[in-house]
Formats: sequence, structure tokens, C-alpha cells
Amino acid sequence: MVRGLHADTPGELLVGTDTGDDAAVWRLDDARAIVSTADFITPVVDDARTWGRVAAANSVSDVYAMGGQPLFALNLVGWNTDALPTSLLGEVLAGGQDVATEAGFAIVGGHTIDDPEPKYGMSVTGIIDPNRILTNAGLAVGQDLVLTKPLGVGVITTAIKADVAAAASSDAAIASMTRLNDVGSRVALAAGATGCTDVTGFGLLGHLGRMAIESRVRVSIAFDAIPFLDGAVELARDGLMPGGSRRNLDWGRELLDAGSHDELSQLLVADAQTSGGLVFGIDPGETAGVLAELADTGHSAALIGSVTAGPPGFTLT
Repeated sequence: MVRGLHADTPGELLVGTDTGDDAAVWRLDDARAIVSTADFITPVVDDARTWGRVAAANSVSDVYAMGGQPLFALNLVGWNTDALPTSLLGEVLAGGQDVATEAGFAIVGGHTIDDPEPKYGMSVTGIIDPNRILTNAGLAVGQDLVLTKPLGVGVITTAIKADVAAAASSDAAIASMTRLNDVGSRVALAAGATGCTDVTGFGLLGHLGRMAIESRVRVSIAFDAIPFLDGAVELARDGLMPGGSRRNLDWGRELLDAGSHDELSQLLVADAQTSGGLVFGIDPGETAGVLAELADTGHSAALIGSVTAGPPGFTLT
């Protein structure tokens, strides 16, 4: 995701990175720029078509997180042809096509390699207004912070792999992972947001913590205001925690003031998401309208905190 913008003329490349996610923006003229990004994942669910949908929604998320609209994509596939039938790959690709159709972009080709572990994702190219790019350096003191999807995907997908996830939890996680961030992006832009990121593998702590660093602000998050997927907290208490979440917490400890919150709460804030929601900063006067519109479109969004002055970091209250 774009960290900072410094090119003012057509033909210049605007480049930046979020924590772990790479994207580039190329200015075409004063009103148009091209955004390009790529991502792929290993299977997080058992059903091949559902995995394809999750991977595609995850891949296009960076475009939405910047305020862009996807135009076309290339499939990226790693496949074990000795162990897995090509008919199963067809189901994965069909899931990707489902998402492309829903989002309104074309899949125009792709590339496949032999790989012992299956992987699927996309390289996505989109269009964006160079004057209205959402960046992870765009938070401002006094803003409210809105999260558009519940946390807990990492916990539940770990439970799915261990075959201990309840059907309600699995269904909730799949519904969340396959929901596009297009509406969240549109609502954020309409409300005047300038700072935004999607919450993926580095968790809320990692992605929002990086935003705090890049924006030179402090974020204050109310743990009790954070929405979690059905069953996620209980599964975490039972020890179903992905290794990535623990690494996220290790990375973020220097930024994190956890107050009286125990390690379980800290790990839940650091939970590694796949195809998570957006988190963005807006003027408090816009918050009620934003939450109402997101609720009307089926999102479990929440006001989770605010942006304050102080040393860059993440305070959990």
C-alpha cells in the first residue's frame, strides 16, 4: 500500500509499501493513475472454489484499500500436478472468476508453476484518482478509527485446519473473507478519509501500528469495541492461535501499550487475518453516517478508537 506520494507530473511512479504488501501507482494524468498489486495465499478452507474466492478477494483488497477500482487481473498459481488433479484447480479458478464477476474486473490470463504446496492469488491492476489516494501515512490527530470487518479469521481458520471449528464459526469466517472491500472503500472516500489500510496477515496491531508510524501519530483502540467473529475468542482461549499472530505480537510489542490487557487480548488484536476488512480514519462528525451505511450494506463495522498526538504507537484501552 502507498506510504507517501511525491510525484506531480504524468509518467512518474508513485511507490510505497505497507507492512508486507507491495503496490505501485503510476500517474497517467492529473485525474487518472494506475494502481497495481499482487498477492497469493495457501489454502485456508477445504473447499477449492471457496478458497479461490477468498484468495481473489484478498488479492484485490489492496486496490480498494487505496481507494481504487480494479480493471483486470492475472491469475497466479502454484500447483502440485503429481498430487492434485487439474479438475480441482479448475474449481479454484472458478472461485476467482466468481469474485472477478462480482467486482466487475476481467481475468485476462495468468501464470502457473509446479509447487509442492498449492498457492493461488492474483496480480490486480486498477484505476485511481491520484488526488484522492488513501495511504497508510494519512491518519490525522482527532480522527475516529473505523474497522469494517470483525477480527478472528486467523483463529478460526486455524481451528478449521484442526477440524474443531463449529459450523457457525466457519461460516462466519468464510462470509467475512469472501466479502469485498469495495463498499468500505467507497464509504471511506465519501466521508473524506485520507488514511486507510486493509487488515491482513500482520493483524490489526501490525497494519494499524505501521499506519501510526507512517502518519507520526498514536492510535488508541478500545478492546471492548473491536468486533470478533462468532466463536473466535472462545477458540483462542482454547489455544487455537496461528503462529503468525504470535509473530505479529512479537513485532508490535515495542509499539504496544497494552495497559491491563492480558496476552490473550493482545494476541487477538494481533491475529493474522486473511482478506480482512479496512481500517480508516475519519472526522468524528462523519462516523455515525459511515457506520449506518456500512450496517445497511451488511457490514459488521465498528468505531474502535481514535487518533491522538504522541509518540507513534498503539494504545489498547
